[in-house]
Amino acid sequence: MTRVLHVNKFLHRRGGAEGYMLDLAALQRADGDEVAFFGMDHPDNDLECAGVPAPYAAFDVEPDGVRAKVALASRMVWSRAAQRGMEAALDEFRPDVVHAHNIYHQLSPSVVHAAARRGIPVVLTLHDYKLACPTYQLLDHGHLCTACVSGGPWQAARRACRDGSRAKSTVAAVEVSIHRRLGAYDGVRRLIAPSRFLADTMAAAGVYPDRLRVQPNFTDLDVPVRTGPATHAAVYAGRLSAEKGVDVLVRAVGLAAAGLGNRAWVLLDIAGDGPERAALESLAAEVAPGRVRFHGRLPRAELMALVGSATVSAVPSRWHENQPLAVLESYALGVPVIATDLGGLPELVDDTTGWVRPADNVSALAGAVVDALRDPDEAALRGKRARRIAEERHHPDRHLAAIRRIYHEAGVLP
Repeated sequence: MTRVLHVNKFLHRRGGAEGYMLDLAALQRADGDEVAFFGMDHPDNDLECAGVPAPYAAFDVEPDGVRAKVALASRMVWSRAAQRGMEAALDEFRPDVVHAHNIYHQLSPSVVHAAARRGIPVVLTLHDYKLACPTYQLLDHGHLCTACVSGGPWQAARRACRDGSRAKSTVAAVEVSIHRRLGAYDGVRRLIAPSRFLADTMAAAGVYPDRLRVQPNFTDLDVPVRTGPATHAAVYAGRLSAEKGVDVLVRAVGLAAAGLGNRAWVLLDIAGDGPERAALESLAAEVAPGRVRFHGRLPRAELMALVGSATVSAVPSRWHENQPLAVLESYALGVPVIATDLGGLPELVDDTTGWVRPADNVSALAGAVVDALRDPDEAALRGKRARRIAEERHHPDRHLAAIRRIYHEAGVLP
């Protein structure tokens, strides 16, 4: 039995990082490990996170007032509150390993320091590009950018690439620069990258290349795999934000409908919410009237049923996705995926399990939609191959065994 303390700023299903952490913790518990959590005190924290209580209150990420913003900036660099809380959690739970996830800003690397100075192995799963890119996404004003990877974090300040604000971008650059200068993450013994692209990006930025390990994520395989014909056309499941490229998909469906003779069954179901929803609804009414249905956020069972009934799932991102769970969940359901050619997506999707097309290219994406809908038998065949890939490469048991090996490398005794 291993005592694992998972550390993340949020302890509820807010995004991919939190979902992965909670699902991994459930696997570990089922395998006999003792698991607890540390993070911010938040009203949405899940009951399944009961264990070590979060010992300090959440604070406003975007506070008002100059003094409050200065205080926030200092906490981003090093949070004394998080360090004290982490020390109390370590004393109470006495873990064999600390498995960190999204700890930036609200927690800071102070939580790593608290564990490392006690000699407790720390493993960090990378869910984004933060340690190489101060603004997380390798984007500059919505465009692909690797300037900070090759030129250092101050490129973010020069380009004002965080929300177009030079002040915010400078604060983000200062944070990363100070952490590098202080070796704030030196206490992390292994860094897990779910995709080769992410690992290569970190290595190129000089982020502990000797400690990086590529380990793909896992997905729940105990889901109803479709055996009959699809009842829906295309589906997108995820956040509705600009970098996700959903606007390109909406335009592509409108174009694909014309290419397929405006058949009534050329439809797109969109599950999820986000800042672009209103704009996307207006766009759909303009370029694909009556063909796009917005479902908002769905409970997991409803979401799986919706995706599982589709001919094809689409991930039209215009940023370097790491390893989106939307692809793995589609594969588990036996649904092929249309994906763009950025980040870790081409490591997951190829012409045996779906279609890979250039990002931000409406006509290319529309062509893939037409190919999938025009030949549903071929789409079903690619879906079957996708399910096999999920079983072979993303099986929960295989993932758990790999995580244990990484823990062992980091110094956790078997």
